[in-house]
Amino acid sequence: MRQTGRHRPLPAPPFAAHDPELRAAARHFASRRRFLTLGAAATALAFATQVPATGVAAARELDAARITEDPFTLGVASGDPLPDSVVLWTRLAPVPYEPGGGLAGQSVAVEWEVAEDERFASVVRTGAATAWPEYNHTLHVDIAGLQPGRTYYYRFRTGSWISETGRTRTAPAPGSAVTGLALAAVSCQAYHDGYYTAHRHVAEDDVDLVFHLGDYLYEYAVDSVGGARRYTDRVLPEVFNRETITLAEYRLRYALYKSDPDLRAAHAAHPFVVAWDDHETENNYAGAIDENGSPPEDFLLRRAAAYRAYWEHQPLRAAQLPSGPDMRMYRRLHWGALAQFDVLDTRQYRSDQAYGDGKQVPGPESDDPARTMTGAAQERWLLDGWRASDALWNVMPQQVCFSQRKLDLNAQALMSMDAWDGYRASRRRVLDGAQAAGVENLIVLTGDVHVGYAFDIKDDFDDPGSRNLGAEIVATSIASGRDGAQRPANWQTYLTANPHLRFYDGRRGYVRVELGREAARADFKTVPAVTTPGAPLSTAASFVTEAGSPGLVPV
Repeated sequence: MRQTGRHRPLPAPPFAAHDPELRAAARHFASRRRFLTLGAAATALAFATQVPATGVAAARELDAARITEDPFTLGVASGDPLPDSVVLWTRLAPVPYEPGGGLAGQSVAVEWEVAEDERFASVVRTGAATAWPEYNHTLHVDIAGLQPGRTYYYRFRTGSWISETGRTRTAPAPGSAVTGLALAAVSCQAYHDGYYTAHRHVAEDDVDLVFHLGDYLYEYAVDSVGGARRYTDRVLPEVFNRETITLAEYRLRYALYKSDPDLRAAHAAHPFVVAWDDHETENNYAGAIDENGSPPEDFLLRRAAAYRAYWEHQPLRAAQLPSGPDMRMYRRLHWGALAQFDVLDTRQYRSDQAYGDGKQVPGPESDDPARTMTGAAQERWLLDGWRASDALWNVMPQQVCFSQRKLDLNAQALMSMDAWDGYRASRRRVLDGAQAAGVENLIVLTGDVHVGYAFDIKDDFDDPGSRNLGAEIVATSIASGRDGAQRPANWQTYLTANPHLRFYDGRRGYVRVELGREAARADFKTVPAVTTPGAPLSTAASFVTEAGSPGLVPV
């Protein structure tokens, strides 16, 4: 049965403010901690970066019949499926590589429809929304009233233009006896490092949803030939050949990334659950601290711009709409009684990296119990969620390597201060909380490192005989690191130094994970190259872990 207009609308945006007001507000709260905790500063930042609030829009409406070029150049997407709803996304950009996408200063009316079949013979929802210039002409339509555990098809229309058709699905009914779930875990897609071939294979895979674990976008410059892509059929504009700093630059960079046909195909084929890491803003930032030692008020301006552009270009709900430099990204999803997904944010609330970051031997500074990877509020939220969980599998999608990873064979080995090894007290609290909550089937999904890893999560990582508490599946990169190698130069060192590391592969690809009632299975999918398009897909290795008996077993 068709119903009209059943979606949760976003508020109309207000008039824009100007950068001087923003900078004045930022300087007034120069202390990092005060800036992040005082509501007045957040309000000022929110206003000055055009974060929407209830009010009258300034934009004049464009007659969509006057749009003469395809406005759906960046495709469609869906995300964060619930039993009765899913978020649909698109952006209007007939000229995507220009500020404003060719529609600067004008709002546009857009219609949408949802059907049970890809021919739209059985339409179940229709409605209309406005693409505001303050949102960069993006739409986030939170469709309500859908049936649980169903596949749906959707599309958008404005004027005479119709978008491509997207396919999505809702989560099963709460507590329902789901027998299986298939997901793809992806991460790290530096455009300038190669083609998104693995995304094309994800689009063709039969999975229920995709988890993007971070580094969706990189702030680094992309030259006129697309870096390692070495284009000969196009010349990219000079605007991309610089590091992203401003809101306009982040918006343009998303236009470049999302114009990739393989990424568009993956988004159109499956709902995504997205989480950010560092490069969507700036390499290895920690809370309000960037890697260059910039004044916090300057970096928080950049962070506000990056967060705003991220929300605009992802299928996220209004609950994730940023307020200045703050954005609530940690959230919880369920898949019937089979799985609970606790999606973490390990960037926004973390303590600064110890010992100046990089590879260091852990010591008193890194092991200070006051240090945190998640912030106190997110840590409580995670542990409380585990205590209340009735799911068979508790899955923690997050960003940086969770398991201990020694980087050499010395008695006092170097470890990454950016990963959980630099926050060992924080990791200990998480593992103790999982055990106290009775979590028997813990799976951690990780990105960041541009390689595929399979770890047994140990109660004591320094004791190979220690009991297993779960499994960590690390998804290699889509493109970052260029082609990679099956066995990188440190392959044997890492396997020897870390007996709980069961698998290591340095090629590009993704991980396919199946959750069942009896066991979970991880298939590490790889492609031989990304510096040339169209590479075939193969399975490098497969592991299973039985329900109630943590520990990875090769298949």
